[in-house]
Amino acid sequence: MSSTNRDLNYRLYTQKESGFIRTAFQSEFERYVVISSGDVQGVKRNLAQIRQNFFEGKGELSDNSVRNVMYHFVVSVAMVSRVCVEAGMNHDVAYTLSDIYIRRGDKITSVEGLIDLLEEMQVDFAKRMRELKKETVHSIHIRKSVDYIQEHLQEKLSVKEIAERVGLSADYYAKLFYKEMGVSVKDYVAEAKISTAANMLIYSEHSYLDIALTLGYSSQSAFISVFKRYRGITPKEYRSLHYKKNISEIR
Repeated sequence: MSSTNRDLNYRLYTQKESGFIRTAFQSEFERYVVISSGDVQGVKRNLAQIRQNFFEGKGELSDNSVRNVMYHFVVSVAMVSRVCVEAGMNHDVAYTLSDIYIRRGDKITSVEGLIDLLEEMQVDFAKRMRELKKETVHSIHIRKSVDYIQEHLQEKLSVKEIAERVGLSADYYAKLFYKEMGVSVKDYVAEAKISTAANMLIYSEHSYLDIALTLGYSSQSAFISVFKRYRGITPKEYRSLHYKKNISEIR
């Protein structure tokens, strides 16, 4: 701790001598709230202002200029994803987006490129939050059941089981779900599983059997049958169409 204190005192002294003023927490946090509120134009205005002097109010995290910006980029992605989760974005979506952007940033070798990616990331999150807020506000029971479904896709979910989780009878829950969501519980669960499977086919090298078992299907053939019903093609055909293209975009 003593060496840390020496470094801390030295940094505080040099910052004071140089007139360095760190960006106030409230000011910085307000920018993140603009993102989580879905105010795309507000985000763009903030970014235009920040671009004029990107390093103003920011600490020096590395002697290497590109690495310095990368570290600030990672902090920004982490904060943005968390405030968006707090504002209602699905945590798997937010944190996976965070992972994707950090991996993309790791490949960039210029300060300007990282700042461009920072802008793209913040606008992307803001647009997603804007769309999220446009969605119909469902009853608490349906919101809870949708969260439960998304968190238990690896299981064989039944209407009765989900209804019990949210404290409703199976018949009433099924009718309420269809009224608010426009699809049956069975179709919603199937589509959620297939959407997850589609992402796994594009972004991973898991076998069809592994994907089937991960998502609670009784066999590979059962998974292939359901996938074809909802996507019109087999998992193999889907992967051959999308896998190489999307992997190259990530890298």
